Amino acid sequence: MLRIPVTLILLFFLSAQTLRAQEEIDRSLPEFSFDRLDLAGEMHFLASDFLAGRRTGAVGNEIAAEYIAAQLRGFGYKPINSADSSFFQTVPLRRVQPPESAHVTIGGSEFDLSGDLLMVRGPEASADASVVFANYGWVDPETDHDDYANLDVEGKIVVTRAGLPGDPGQQAVFRGIQEKAEMAAAAGAVALFEIYSLPFPWNAFRNYLGGERLSISAGESATIPYGFIKFSDDAVKRLQTAEGDTEGSVASTGMRIDRMDSRNVGGVLRGSDPALQDEYLLMTAHFDHVGVGKQGGGYFSDADSIFNGARDNAIGTISLLAAARAFAEKPPRRSVIVLAVTGEEMGLLGSKYYADNPLIPLEQTVFNFNTDGGGYNDTTAISLIGSNRTGIDEQVEKAAAAFGKRVIMDPAPEQGLFDRSDNVSFAAMGVPALSFTPGFDDFDDEILKYYHQVTDNPETINMQYLKEYCQIFTLAARLIANRDVVPFWNEGDKYEAAGQSLYGTGK
Repeated sequence: MLRIPVTLILLFFLSAQTLRAQEEIDRSLPEFSFDRLDLAGEMHFLASDFLAGRRTGAVGNEIAAEYIAAQLRGFGYKPINSADSSFFQTVPLRRVQPPESAHVTIGGSEFDLSGDLLMVRGPEASADASVVFANYGWVDPETDHDDYANLDVEGKIVVTRAGLPGDPGQQAVFRGIQEKAEMAAAAGAVALFEIYSLPFPWNAFRNYLGGERLSISAGESATIPYGFIKFSDDAVKRLQTAEGDTEGSVASTGMRIDRMDSRNVGGVLRGSDPALQDEYLLMTAHFDHVGVGKQGGGYFSDADSIFNGARDNAIGTISLLAAARAFAEKPPRRSVIVLAVTGEEMGLLGSKYYADNPLIPLEQTVFNFNTDGGGYNDTTAISLIGSNRTGIDEQVEKAAAAFGKRVIMDPAPEQGLFDRSDNVSFAAMGVPALSFTPGFDDFDDEILKYYHQVTDNPETINMQYLKEYCQIFTLAARLIANRDVVPFWNEGDKYEAAGQSLYGTGK
C-alpha cells in the first residue's frame, strides 16, 4: 500500500484552503492593485529625518497630522469634527517635567534624583517626618480594602509596595501612579514613595518616567510628593518589620507642568449599504513616535539621534491611509471612521481622549480595527493581537490567505500587547477591538534591533512586505465591515460587560 507522508497531506490541505480563500475574494478590489513604490514614498516621508521622530506636540508631529488630513480630504472623506468642519480633534495635554532637585532620607539612608529616587508627581514640598509602611497603600470601597484603615499616617511619609493587592504587574503599577497619591493624601500623609519591584532595569524605568512626559489627566497635579525608590532588600525588610517610628525627610522643588495641545486626525466615509450606514467600523493607527535624542529613551549618538519610527508606527499609518484610499474607491457596506491618533507613545493619550470624547457616538461604532507595528521577524505572516475574542479571526485569516500569508495569533503573550496599544482605549469602553501587526512570533534580536531605536529608518524596511501588509489590513477591514452580523466580545471576556453596557444587552 502506498503511504503518503502526513506532512504532504497537511501541505495539500493548507494549499487547498488558501486557494478556496483566493477564489472567494473579488480580486478586482482596489487593494489588489496597491503600488509598492507609492507606499515606499509615504514611508520615506513619514519616517524621514525631516519629521524628527514625530514626537507628540512637536513640529514633526504636526506636519504628519497635516499630511494625513490632506490625504483624507483628497480621498473625499468628510471631516470627522462637525463642530468646526475640520479633520482634527484637539487633544488638550499637560507637559510634565521632573523637579530640578529632590532629596529623601529614610532611617539614615539617602536618595536623590541622580541615583535611586524617581519623582513622578507632586508639588514643591519640604518636611521632616516619621516614615510608615502601608502595604500597597490602596483603598477600594467596592471590596472594602483599605490599607490605611488601622494605620496612623497623619503628617508622615508613607512607603508602599508597587502595584495593587494581588497584582504587582506593570498595568497595576501604572494604575497606582494615577491614583495612589490621592489615597495617601486623603489619609493625611505628607509624601508617598513606592518600592520599585518591576522585572526590568531600574534605569529604563527611571528614564521612561523621569523625563518629560505628557498627560491628559488633571491628576498630574498631586497634592503631595509621590515617586519610587529603589530600596535594598535589607531596607525593605527593616521598613516592613519596624515596631517604632523610622525618621525621614523629603524635599522637592516640585513637578513642572504646562499646557500643550496635540491633535487626532480623522475622516468619515459613508457605507454602501443604506441599511448599515449608521454603523461604523473605526480604523485606527497612531502616527506619533518618540522624537530626538534624550526624548527617545534609547541609545543615540551625534551621527544619528533621530528615532524615525518607520516600523512604529509609520507602517501602521501608511496601512491606515492605504485602506482609506481603497475604501474611497469602493466603499464597504458599513460606514468607516479613519482615525490617526496622537500620543500613543506617551500613554495612549489620543485614543483615550477620543474614547472619552467621541466625535461619532461609540454605540454606533461596532468595531475598532487598530494597526500598530513594533517590528517584524516573519514576512510570511501577519500577527493578530486579541485573537479569539471578538469573532473576526476568520475574516483576518481569509484576507491573509488571499495574499499568501498566514496569521500568527497573539504572539509574545508575556508582553501583554493587547493592553499596550490604542485598541485597549476602545475595548475599555466596550467596543470590540484588536490590533493588527506585522508578522512576529517573539521579541527576539530582530525586533529589538529596531524597536524604539534610531536604527528604525525607512531604508531598513522591506517595501514588498509593507505592500502586502497594507493589502491584508485593507481586505480584512473590508470583510469585517461587510459582515452580516456585527462583532462582539466572546462570552466571559473581561470587556464583555462593558460592551453590554455600551450597546445594551440585546447586542
